[in-house]
Order: sequence, then structure tokens, then C-alpha cells
Amino acid sequence: MVRNSDLQIRDPFIFPVNEEGLYYLFGSTDTNIWGKGTGFDVYVGRDLQEWEGPYAVFRPDADFYAENNFWAPEVHRYKDRYYMFATFRRNDNNLLGTAVLASDSLLGPFTPHSDGPVTPKDWCSLDGTLFIDEDGLPWIVFCREWQQVSDGQICAVRLTDDLMGTIGEPIVLFFASLASWPTAFQHARYPGQDNYVTDGPSLYRTAEGTLLMLWASFINNTYALGVATSASGTVLGPWVQEEEALFQSDGGHGMLFHAFDESLMLAVHTPNQTPNERPLFLEIEEVAGKLRVIGI
Repeated sequence: MVRNSDLQIRDPFIFPVNEEGLYYLFGSTDTNIWGKGTGFDVYVGRDLQEWEGPYAVFRPDADFYAENNFWAPEVHRYKDRYYMFATFRRNDNNLLGTAVLASDSLLGPFTPHSDGPVTPKDWCSLDGTLFIDEDGLPWIVFCREWQQVSDGQICAVRLTDDLMGTIGEPIVLFFASLASWPTAFQHARYPGQDNYVTDGPSLYRTAEGTLLMLWASFINNTYALGVATSASGTVLGPWVQEEEALFQSDGGHGMLFHAFDESLMLAVHTPNQTPNERPLFLEIEEVAGKLRVIGI
């Protein structure tokens, strides 16, 4: 067994299975996620505190199209299979992109489902998440990297019904600088340029039907998690940003899930420095369509 305090993981993603009374914890599990990728693991537990594992759920074949930066695996149940959305840095153009893998089991093995990333080949894209709209149609919501556009973007594009490709062109939902809480930073590689990060979008519909999006950025170089609300109730927005970040204590890349006692929980990693990242689970309450962390 391993406890949260001893578990190095970024981008934690929880898949609860009520029938088993088990939580499956996925995430970026390479010791050095900034370098060569090993694959992805899953941990299994009953109380969000202690975990069995790790169990290997994805290991690349020798001809896999990526070697570095295996990031942010999310697992979704769709049409009787499990689909993993994960980010990889392509060998052919050195750009990040989110691809789809599939398995018949939460314990894997997950194997490539899409033909490489489903995000645009010439974009540096990451942290794609699956969203099923009100008509039952699948979308991928993802980030376009600040290193390519300076002002990081959250984008969306329709997926084909089999999740193997996309339909139409990507749509920019918003830029990071449109929110009041993130701050700009400068980088030696881009002198004189203000940069804003977008990380880890995750969508959630409240009990009242409000569509929310969690996403991460930085406040004075400290990782933080904000919330946006879709004014139309659809993935296309327009997206209205909360004035203040939901979590500002060097944590982010969050997702929401319901615990087995029906409480709403937030998963983030904190701190944001390798190799010290640990999973953190916080109880959330909904008030008039908005979120608040209980106890903070």
C-alpha cells in the first residue's frame, strides 16, 4: 500500500466504480515526466488515502510515435469500452498532442486507438479531455500551448463517433488572459513577450445544469486552478471567468468526481514541482451554480 504523502503523481484523475467500492487513480506517473516516457500506471483504493499498485496500464511498443513527455491520462467510459485521452510529444515534429487509447478494462492494457494525436498535427496541444454534449456527441476540449501562441488557449473540436478522428476545425473557446486571475510571465526564449498558461481543462455539469470548466494557470509563478461558466450551457460558451481562482496554493490540473458517500470531490496535484507532486483530494460544495472548497 502507498499513501498520498508518498505517491508522486501529476494530473490526478479518479474513476470511481460504485459496484466495486473502488477508486481508480490515473495520472502522469513517470518519475521525470519532463523527459523520456515509460508509460502510465493506475493505483486502486477504497478511501482516497491508501492505494494498491502501481499497475502498468500502458507501455508503448517499439514503433510508438512518441518517446518523451507522456502526460495527463484521463479514462472515460464510452460505448462499453474505456478510452484514455493522453498527451505525448511526437517524434516526427517534436510537438505535443493528445491521442486516444482504448481498453476493455480499467486495469488495461490500453493500446493506441486513434492514428496518433487527434489534436491538430501542426499545433502544440495538450491535456485533451472528452466531453459528451447535450445531443450525445463527443468533443475533445484541449489546450493550445503558450509556447506556440504566447496567450494560451482552451479549444474544442468535434470527435467522430468512434473517437478515432475529428470533424471540422478547432474552435478557440477562450484565451488565458481573458480571465482576471492569471498573471503574465516572461521567458528568456521569447524576450519582451507576455505569456499566459492554460492547463488541464475539465468539464462538469452542476446539479442545477450549469456547465463549468476547471482549468489551471499561474498567479505570480504559483500554480492555481480557476473556473469558467458556459453562458449558453454548451461547450461553445461563451465562457465567463470567475474573478478569483478556486485553488491558489500551488496546485492545479483538477477534476471533479463524486465520492461513494455522494460528496463532490476535487482532485489536484500539489506542489507543482517535480519530484514533490502529490495527489490532494478536497471536498467541494455547489452554491448557486458555483463551486467552493470546503475548509478553505
